[in-house]
Parts: sequence; structure tokens; C-alpha cells
Amino acid sequence: MSANGFGLPDLGDPAAPDNRPARLAVGVVGTGRVGPALGAALQLAGHRVVAASGVSAASRRRAELLLPGVRLVTPPQVMAAADLVLLTVPDDVLPELVAGLAATGAVRPGQLLVHSSGAHGVAVLEPATRAGALPLALHPAMTFTGTAVDVARLAGCPFGVTSPEELRPVAEALVVEMGGEPEWVPEAVRPLYHTALAHGSNHLVTLVAQAMEILTDAGVAEPGRMLGPLLGAALDNALRSGDAALTGPVARGDAGTVRTHITQLRAVSPQVLDSYRAMARATADRALANGMLKAESAEALLDVLAEEET
Repeated sequence: MSANGFGLPDLGDPAAPDNRPARLAVGVVGTGRVGPALGAALQLAGHRVVAASGVSAASRRRAELLLPGVRLVTPPQVMAAADLVLLTVPDDVLPELVAGLAATGAVRPGQLLVHSSGAHGVAVLEPATRAGALPLALHPAMTFTGTAVDVARLAGCPFGVTSPEELRPVAEALVVEMGGEPEWVPEAVRPLYHTALAHGSNHLVTLVAQAMEILTDAGVAEPGRMLGPLLGAALDNALRSGDAALTGPVARGDAGTVRTHITQLRAVSPQVLDSYRAMARATADRALANGMLKAESAEALLDVLAEEET
């Protein structure tokens, strides 16, 4: 038995440049946007992707693009062929998939079972763990395109890592091998961790898309080109300085300007109005809390935001 107590090689320091864990046969269950990229990254590290499974035509094309020559089979066949299996399926599908694999005897003792869901820790793998699997949750904090560019983007990408403490060196070594940077996330706060990432990334896309639509309505031919420098600077400032990066009419307390914005949205893009009001209220609250906005200015702003169409 090796030092980690699980019959696995002792991986040592995952950041050590001369640290090369034993090469593993890798399987990918779920060839959406994430699985093929992670599999390809492991192949670049010297592991072998031996089997994958995908249902839709698009997922099978992604597998052929990023994992050329890898045979496409059923999930139980992937499990039978691999020492390390990536379960890269949607969050809500994962519990049923794990339960099904465990119930049918597809899980082998000592098999590394890795999922990439941000919403789950290792508790979701419990049926497979009882069957002897070694559970790891490795979530890349990145959006995926389903193309080869994703593999390059994994370089320096933070991964939310959750595992039994004894398997932490294994989990972190695999992340480093994929080019990522491991960030330990305790099981109990995994849902909170995922909430923060989803709120920041998914709602940012909605916000940007809405701004582009409004600029199009204003006659701007290339809204993305206009927004790019502004939003890039705003994101950089926010990441560096937090609330201190707030600017604009809400942070300044310009209630008249905010009223004009609401009037314009009501006339041109009413579907965006609720989003604008919600974000303006949240911005006013944060500006007030950190002293950027005076109480009387905040009150005037909130009155404007509460006004209904007359």
C-alpha cells in the first residue's frame, strides 16, 4: 500500500516540475464542451484517453475533434476501460448517472472518478465511493467553447478542488498536469462557491448582451467594438479594487440621469428595464455602504427607481 493509503502512486508535491505521476488510462463520460478539453489536456500531460461516450451528434463531433482516434462507446464500457474516468455531464444529470453506474456494477475499486461540476462536491459520488471508487471534484472556473482553444485556455485556469483529504495531493496534481491552478474548496461551501461563479459569469453575459442590443437600437454599427475597451477596463478595475471601482450616475447620485435612462428603456427596450432597475438598486446599496453615495442622494435615486409609468 502506498503512502496515501489508496493504492495509488505517491504523487508528492504537485507543483514540482520533475513530478510525473504514473500514466493513467482515461475515460470521458459526456463529450459536451468540457470533457473533451479536459481529456485532451490530460493526454498532453502523457496520460492516454482510451474511451469516451457522447449521445448527440454535436458531442460526438467534439470528441472526434479534440480526442481523435478515441473510440466512442457506452458509459459502462468507458468505466471498464479506464483507470480515471471524467464525468463531464450537466449538474442535474450527475447524481442519476453516478447512481446508475454504481447500481450496475460498472465502478471498480481503486478507480479514480472525477466530475467537473461546480455545483457539487464529492458527496454526489457517494454511491460510487461505496463501491470503492476514489472521488474527486475538479471544476475549471472557465467558460468553454467546445473547440481546441479551450485546451490552451486551461493554462493558468483556476480549478475548484474538493476531495477527501487523503486524495487532495492526487486531485491537485491532476489539475497541475492539465495546466490549471488548484484552489481548495471545502465540501460544505461548494454550492456557495458555484453560486458566486455563476452569478458573476452567467449574468455578465446577459448584461453585456443587453447593452449591445441597446447600442444597436441607438444606431451603433459595432456595439461590441464600442463596449470592449470600456467593459474590459471596468472588469479589470473591479477585480483590482472591488466597490472602489464604482463609477457612473448611480454612484454619483445623479437621479436625473437615472430617470432619463429609465424613460429611454421604457420606450425602446422595456425588457431590459427590470434588469437595469435591479442592478441600479444593488449599485446604490453598495455605493451607500462604502461611503461613496450620501444618504439623501441614495433616497432620491431609490425614489426614481421606484417610479411607475404614468
